[in-house]
Amino acid sequence: MNLGTSMRRLFRHYGMLVVLLLLCVLFSILTITEQDPVGADAAESLLHSLPTMSPAGSAVLIVGRPTADDSAFVATLIRELPGRGATVVAAITGDPTSIRERVLRLADSLSGLGFVVAPRQLVPLVQLLQQDTPVLAGATVIAPQQRRASTFLLPDNLRNVANQIAVIAIIAIGMTMIIITGGIDLSVGSLVALSAVVAAWLIGHLGGVSATTGAMLWACLGAILLCAVVGVFSSAMITSFRVPPFIATLAMMQVAAGLAYIIAEGKPIYQIPDSFVWLGRGAEPLLKIPHAVILMVILYVVAHLVMSRSTLGRYIYAVGGNSEAARLAGIGVRKVQYIVYTICAMLAGLGGVLMASQLKSGAPTYGLSYELHVIAAVVVGGTSLSGGEGRILGTLIGALVIGVIQNGMNLTNVESYTQKVVLGLVILAAVLLDQLKHGRLFRRVG
Repeated sequence: MNLGTSMRRLFRHYGMLVVLLLLCVLFSILTITEQDPVGADAAESLLHSLPTMSPAGSAVLIVGRPTADDSAFVATLIRELPGRGATVVAAITGDPTSIRERVLRLADSLSGLGFVVAPRQLVPLVQLLQQDTPVLAGATVIAPQQRRASTFLLPDNLRNVANQIAVIAIIAIGMTMIIITGGIDLSVGSLVALSAVVAAWLIGHLGGVSATTGAMLWACLGAILLCAVVGVFSSAMITSFRVPPFIATLAMMQVAAGLAYIIAEGKPIYQIPDSFVWLGRGAEPLLKIPHAVILMVILYVVAHLVMSRSTLGRYIYAVGGNSEAARLAGIGVRKVQYIVYTICAMLAGLGGVLMASQLKSGAPTYGLSYELHVIAAVVVGGTSLSGGEGRILGTLIGALVIGVIQNGMNLTNVESYTQKVVLGLVILAAVLLDQLKHGRLFRRVG
């Protein structure tokens, strides 16, 4: 095998991963700005610069805002400053008015104050207090130094990218299976809306804001099962009545959208308990990984094993490669099609439940144009629209590529209309690449 063949195979299997990494590098460079460190990082940054400011033996006042980041900032300084010879005379957190009031009340105990330590955002307030409060006039104000860093690479932003693509990526698992069989499903966006509305409607009738965990679980299962019924109906139209998948699922897209509007009476449903957001907004406490992202990863691992290690996976590829040959080999082609369309519909239902949890409501407008984003993730991930070829993990990479492009354009202030143009060009490039890989791009018609 020569070097050229090896490079082509490498690009064929891992090309989009390389594209994803290049996009991450690009947006990491484009979003480098001066940033204020926050939380414990801000405190550590400040502590590293303290030796040059001679705090030993000095009285220190710490101020902060009533936020989680500033609480961590204050707590770290209270713990570390005494070990450096400084005396923390007071630590004040609150809004500007309460900080001012507490400083005035503590004026007598602040005599001989050497330093006021505060987040950079509170420095103007402290400087105003120095003008009004003589006891602070001689104190040196210390704040964490700004540093150049990439906004794109901030942990919160990376978690946000993963969380934003979770619904699309989950639905794209089912869409990958369908496209590998040579089909398509245009109803998934409407199924997201239908599932969100049905879940919210059922919760409203099972207790509303006082609904129990069990009631919410049953409501979500009911919504997903309803979507499964729609998937079974679509597959019946395709397999038993020979309706083209494009037409059958286009019709069901309209039906599902209409049902969502009828059930919701055209308006959002908000009668949902606060605890319902656990799945959509909750996060694992240690690394703060959103629950939606954890669910997405689990589903991708399971789907990868199904497609690469199970009999069903081999049948799916066989049907997409040559359905007639698969039938002659004893594979139940219709059964496989029933399974993949039902799985895709159920995952769309799960996506609707997840979106309802994220937004703490159910509305018939959810999932608008999601079918396009889902298909885009599958195609960008390397699945051939001709069927018979594709990888589940490739779809995840495709979803991440789209998510990174959208997030990067948002961070670099690209307007939404331009983003649509870029996304359309990305999809077109992925399709052309698929055609090029299979030698169909410049094939002449005989």
